[in-house]
Amino acid sequence: MNRRPEAPTEEDYLDRTRWPADPWRLIEATPDQTDLGVSETLFAIGNGYLGMRGNVTEGRDSHTHGTFINGFHETWPIHHAEEAFGFARVGQTIVNAPDAKVIRLYVDDEPLLLSVADLLQYERSLDFRDGVLSREIIWRTPSNKRVHVVAKRMVSFTERHLAVLEFEVTMLDAKAPIAISSQILNRQDGEDEYHVRSKAMGEGHDPRKSEGFDRRVLEPKHSWGDAEEARVSLGYRAVESGMTLAVAADHFLETENQYTQRVHVDDDLAKMTYRIAAEPGKTIRLTKLVAYHTSRGVPVRELVDRCRRTLDRAHDAGIEVLYSDQRAWLGDFWTRSDVEVPGHLEVQQAIRWNLFQVAQASARAEGAGIPAKGVTGSGYSGHYFWDTEIYVLPFLTYTNPDHARNALRFRHSLLDAARRRAREMSQSGALFPWRTINGEEASAFFAAGTAQYHIDADIAYAVTQYYLATNDEDFMIRQGIDVLVETARMWLDLGFWRDEEVGTFHIHGVTGPDEYTTVVNDNLFTNVMARFNLRAAALAVTRLAERDGPAYDQMVTRLALDDHEVARWERAARDMAIPYDEALGVHPQDQHFLEREVWDLDNTPEDMRPLLLHYHPLVIYRFQVIKQADVVLALYLQGKHFTAEQKRADFEYYDPVTTGDSTLSAVVQSIIAAEVGYRDLAFNYFLGALFVDLGDRHKNTTDGVHVASTGGVWSVLVGGFGGFRDHQGEFTIDPRLPDLWHELTYRVTIQGTRVRVTVRQDELELEVEDQQENGVGELVDPVISVRGEAVTVKPDAPVVIPLDGQGPNIAGTPPRVAGRRRADGTIITAIVPGG
Repeated sequence: MNRRPEAPTEEDYLDRTRWPADPWRLIEATPDQTDLGVSETLFAIGNGYLGMRGNVTEGRDSHTHGTFINGFHETWPIHHAEEAFGFARVGQTIVNAPDAKVIRLYVDDEPLLLSVADLLQYERSLDFRDGVLSREIIWRTPSNKRVHVVAKRMVSFTERHLAVLEFEVTMLDAKAPIAISSQILNRQDGEDEYHVRSKAMGEGHDPRKSEGFDRRVLEPKHSWGDAEEARVSLGYRAVESGMTLAVAADHFLETENQYTQRVHVDDDLAKMTYRIAAEPGKTIRLTKLVAYHTSRGVPVRELVDRCRRTLDRAHDAGIEVLYSDQRAWLGDFWTRSDVEVPGHLEVQQAIRWNLFQVAQASARAEGAGIPAKGVTGSGYSGHYFWDTEIYVLPFLTYTNPDHARNALRFRHSLLDAARRRAREMSQSGALFPWRTINGEEASAFFAAGTAQYHIDADIAYAVTQYYLATNDEDFMIRQGIDVLVETARMWLDLGFWRDEEVGTFHIHGVTGPDEYTTVVNDNLFTNVMARFNLRAAALAVTRLAERDGPAYDQMVTRLALDDHEVARWERAARDMAIPYDEALGVHPQDQHFLEREVWDLDNTPEDMRPLLLHYHPLVIYRFQVIKQADVVLALYLQGKHFTAEQKRADFEYYDPVTTGDSTLSAVVQSIIAAEVGYRDLAFNYFLGALFVDLGDRHKNTTDGVHVASTGGVWSVLVGGFGGFRDHQGEFTIDPRLPDLWHELTYRVTIQGTRVRVTVRQDELELEVEDQQENGVGELVDPVISVRGEAVTVKPDAPVVIPLDGQGPNIAGTPPRVAGRRRADGTIITAIVPGG
């Protein structure tokens, strides 16, 4: 990818001959066999628990078959070349579940294969209003018969364990014998998907991909089928993790044609086969209801019973009710979440695709986290990272707070494991794992993994943001405060006061968000966020003592809180070392960052990007080069603690040495670029982030959707261009609308009140769309400061505030770092390793 888009237009990112613009659908007008992996990701459907990649219904002509269940994983021993105490020991990898998507079609005994079929008509679409993936084709068979085929697929948001598939076939001008084979497969075309390669999948090593296995993962425990009931089921147990899974499918065939049906099941295959004497004009419609259930150890037979109950309930409700409930659920989602940019069709389509992906990754993730790829692929092994708290939860907190609460309750469920990890790392309190599924640290590369202690503060940030946006006292009293206290304890123990320095608290040996600079002292992002964590914990404890004495006493007993701990947290926060270089007028990323040579990104060949795939880590660590925004992210999350001048200076220094090798970077660079005056650059970064997956800009969309980036797109729209900020419960708006846009509308829910914010070039309009009680049963009229003027937003009383422009617009991009003189007189130079 280009690190800095050169003034792209909104139409530059997609081939509109293949992907027509539509504000509510992603449409594929022409099938393309050259990038099946990408299209399978883009057309994946899911609900946060169950996900199905957009593989073709017929089960062939696919790049990567995939059906994923959030949290369903296998474990395996991590072998280190050189052992050391405290290294992660047990890896966790999401397991590709049995595939129930397959419905194969034969006409005159000829299979439908899209790669070779004579297609007279083709369209595939994913509708964001009903969550239905549809495909409609007219196929001319080798015997010159025209066949109309419609396939639909839906994973239900209202029935967590249910998927609905429909397959409709009509002979248009001739009769023919037709066979339809509906299958649940553990194998694809004879290949056992559970005997996969032991290395990361794909050519070469890419740490962003999933690990594989060289052994069988799923042990067959159940197989059953009944032709008369037209129901089949399979069940398995993961060999090492002990997790169990069951899948069952019901079939309903509707047609005026004569047909027969039969069933076949074995350990790795369950299928219903229909043989139909098809007459022209007489439609054959097969409806397939599929249920998946998983557990950490419940016997398979019980899961099979659960699947049967799910299918019985769906059958009793009826297919139309399932579709109607889905439309209603998504209608409510868009009422609370939609972001509108009138007059820009391509952007509007892409925005809604991105926001829809957040829903698909989080809505029914109850009891589990939100994986980096959602349930669309096996990238990053299905692990949960800090991505959730920093990039996804802001969207959920202000639009779908119930989903945010579920995600935070899941983090709380890992607290005991985090306490154990802290003890293992010789720390007090709790240390949450950098990457995990089951709560145990799964990062084998500690320098860029375990050392990212800032995840504790990221989780504390999300807890605090959620609480201040909702006033959910029940969550804070029972879960949130435990997380805040235990993470604050970790920071106090990790950091230290130097005897020779008065009043400075240091944190050494950590890695910040920038994984191209590891195990450093006083990483700015880490220190700034740790300061926030310590203050948030102290405030939460003090507030609870003042508001609810009995709950406070219970918390003190539960956590064995010492009377003096809060004072020590406050002191450490007050004394936190915040690096600053007076000569350059910038905040160093860490204590020694500015002493390094500068990497010359302009002269680094594109085929040597991303750097992590082409240079040894030690080479990268020696330079000023940044994988993803680090200091710049701190400027956004803790903007109240930096002056406008500091933000601009920091952005101008770090932007030129940021590679953008991480999809987490562009959204943050866009937000701060807009704030400090580089509005054109902000728009360019936004477009790059908006089309990360739709344009496959990082060349790894095949591994699954970049869920953090999709959440970050909302943050750019609302926090960057929309200007919305939450400074620990103080809500402000200072818009930076792109010159090309005449209007931007978004929604934020504050303390139960949903406010529609409409930004125009010369005015800002605030209007209450809905008002519900907050977490303590109060109706709240939000107070929002608009460019320094406090505005109270009340129901039935829209407020319009004139705007004096959209802030400065600095032309071009920040100057290069090369040639800047340090205080000691040395010149910073830019170097390409090996050049």
